[in-house]
Order: sequence, then C-alpha cells, then structure tokens
Amino acid sequence: MSDHLETSISETLRFALTALRTEIWDFEFRYPLDMDSEAGPPESLHYYLYSENLSWDVMVSDSSGIPRVRHRLYGEAYAPGYIAWWGLVHLGHFLRHGDEASREVFLKQVDWLESFATVREDGAVIWPNPFHLLEGATLICAPWPSAHTQGQVISALVRAHRLTKRPGLLELLRGSSRVFELTVEDGGVRIPLTRGALYTEKPGTPVPVILDGFQTALLGLYDLATETKDSRVNELFREGVDGLKLMLPQWNYRGKWSWYGARAYLCPPGYHKLNYLQMMTLERLTADETLAHCAQSWSMERLSWADRAEIYTAFLFTKNAHRIKHRTWKQNRRMVKEMILRTLHERSEREERECA
Repeated sequence: MSDHLETSISETLRFALTALRTEIWDFEFRYPLDMDSEAGPPESLHYYLYSENLSWDVMVSDSSGIPRVRHRLYGEAYAPGYIAWWGLVHLGHFLRHGDEASREVFLKQVDWLESFATVREDGAVIWPNPFHLLEGATLICAPWPSAHTQGQVISALVRAHRLTKRPGLLELLRGSSRVFELTVEDGGVRIPLTRGALYTEKPGTPVPVILDGFQTALLGLYDLATETKDSRVNELFREGVDGLKLMLPQWNYRGKWSWYGARAYLCPPGYHKLNYLQMMTLERLTADETLAHCAQSWSMERLSWADRAEIYTAFLFTKNAHRIKHRTWKQNRRMVKEMILRTLHERSEREERECA
C-alpha cells in the first residue's frame, strides 16, 4: 500500500471520527454566536453577528496571515467567504477591545479580497471559489460563484470602505450585485420564483437553497444598498426577502427547528443558531411579521426537554440517512478527481457540438 493511500485512509478515518464525536457527544443546544444590534446604520462598522470564541479548527493560516479552509476531499484552499468572515470577526474584536492587531488582521483580509476580485466580461465583479466541491450528488467545478461568498465579501468591503474611504473598494462594490441578477444557467446565483428569488450558495444544488448562505447574501445586499444608494440593489434585496418568505415552509421543521438545504437533514445547533440570528436580523431590518414569527418559533430557549430529545434524534437519523444515500464514506480525492475530469470532458464535448 502506498504512503499516499495510507495517508488518505488515515485522514478519512480521522475526519469520520471527529464528525461522529461532534454530532453524538458534543451536540449542545447552544452555540457561541451573538447578534449585534449596532449593525445596520450607514455609518456602522459593526457586522450583524459576532463571537468571542468560535472554533477555527477547519482553517489554517498561511505565512502572510490569510486563512485557508481544510477539507478532506479538496485539501487546503483559499475560500473568499471564510476569509471575509475571519476579517469581520477580527473587526468585531477591534470595535469591542480597541486592539490595533485585530484591526490590522481585518485590513489584511480586505487587501487579499481586493486583489482576488475577478471582473468578468458580463460586468460582474465576483470572488470565485477556486476549488472543486462535491455537495451531495452535485459536483461543482472551480471556479464557481456563491451567493454566500459574495454576500460575506460585500459586507466586509462595505465596512472597509467606511473605515478607509479607499475608492477602489467602492468601485468593486458597484459591480458586485450583477451576479444576483443573473440566473445560475447564465453564470449567476439567482433562482427565479413565482414571487421573488432565491440566491444560491452552491449553484446546481436542489431548491430550496442552503438557508444560512442565502441569508448571508441578503445581509450583504442590504449593506450594499445602504452604502451605494443604488435602487436596483435595494430591489434585489427585496426580491430575495420575498423569496425567503415564500420558501420558509420548506426550511421549517415542525415550527421549532430548521432544515439544511433541500431538507437534506436537520441543521446541527451551530447552523440552526446562525439561521435563527440571521432571520432575527432580517426581521429587524425589514420589520416583516412573517420573518418575526418564524424566528421567534426557532428560539432554542423555547424548546422543552421533549422537543430537544426529538430534534437530537431526528438530526442523527436524517444526517446518517443523508450519508447512506450519498455513500459519503466512500468519497475520496481520487474519486472526486475522476468525476471532475469526466464532467470537464463532457462539457468540452457539448461545447464542441454547439459550435459545430
């Protein structure tokens, strides 16, 4: 057996054991994430969510202080959305504690994001994810746009522009809404609905989309509309809120918890807390009664012991049913690489037929 294969098996086993321990033994109805009520006004540097002690186990910093995400299927990669979030958390540290080091960390992430921005031929300014991703049965080939990434980066750059007044940041921001106008088929993140639209974190995956990624995008659009005073951006935000309200029943588990994606499995506590706080924030920004009702029903403090037992059991059942359905224990880097090569070959053949 080669050293590479031994490493792959060892790494897969380590990830599997860590996941099981987290899901079974470390499952808690609390999560170190809070809502920041000072975020929202045009002059505010605060972001909507903040934490003093989040775990950053999935990230590792490079020599220049830019984090990379670690994943068992694609190794280490720069993920612009995570880099933006890393920066926003440190901006929060600076605003609360006044430490200059945290401010510098934030600005370093902004510098990286500014240099990584891609201006496409269709006029869209995007921060593409430079790695391939297997989400359920859907393979997403690099580079790919993401509503979550776009929203997180927009929120970081809006606050950086307020802090530094650098004109280059505002120029990038003005082109960053274009991807929300384009459908997934046209290289964007938009999924039109009978009323409003969804903005997808992972293009090509089933509807409804991943809720926290969608809501991150909505908060980014709100920031962008506030900063640029662009009526079209505000319209995109309102269309997204309409889409959120229309699809809420699809994410709602018995009026007490949230689903991950297209009811793939019940959200673990961290994802659910994020969904809840984001919806509370959107309700505060829009004064919408539908969002308020749903957010209040998702409060962990309202859960009885019977509710908690039900959610814990349902989470374990749905999560492992999802694993069995997609045979995730058999997924490895070699398999993903073969899928990528096959997908790219089929795409090339299709393009050749279309050009003929």
